[in-house]
Amino acid sequence: MIKILCKTAAILSIALLYGCVSAPSMEKMQAEVAQYSLPKPAVADKGLVYVVRPSNVGMMVRFNVFLDDKEADSEMGYNRGNQYIYFYVTPGQHVISSKAENWADMPVTVKAGEVVYLKQEVEVGVMMARNSLKVLSDVEGRYLVKDAALGTIAKESK
Repeated sequence: MIKILCKTAAILSIALLYGCVSAPSMEKMQAEVAQYSLPKPAVADKGLVYVVRPSNVGMMVRFNVFLDDKEADSEMGYNRGNQYIYFYVTPGQHVISSKAENWADMPVTVKAGEVVYLKQEVEVGVMMARNSLKVLSDVEGRYLVKDAALGTIAKESK
């Protein structure tokens, strides 16, 4: 029994260290996204939200994304490891929620023609992965989206 606990602790430690790998410098990220175009561009009359989950830790656990409330019809899609989703929103204040073992909420104000990037950060949970949300700069957001795959989009706008 102790051997199993030790092996489990070692695996969790490696997973945590893998998730803590530092990001490249801002200069390197800027250079890598200089010629990169987003999969879905901004439009003049709507805001665009990208939610990216760059970590492969807990990749089998879905992190569902909701717009403005936590009802089933407000689900915009979900990410697994190293995926992103996007959706258009009306300009103004919104709350983006991410569901894993826990709920993570992030209030955002989005202007027409603006792109907002949120990162789903993976945390160790009791039964499965937990999550939190972080707002990213344009450079960080484009850098992480560039290397991620498209997640599952339920709907593109509300």
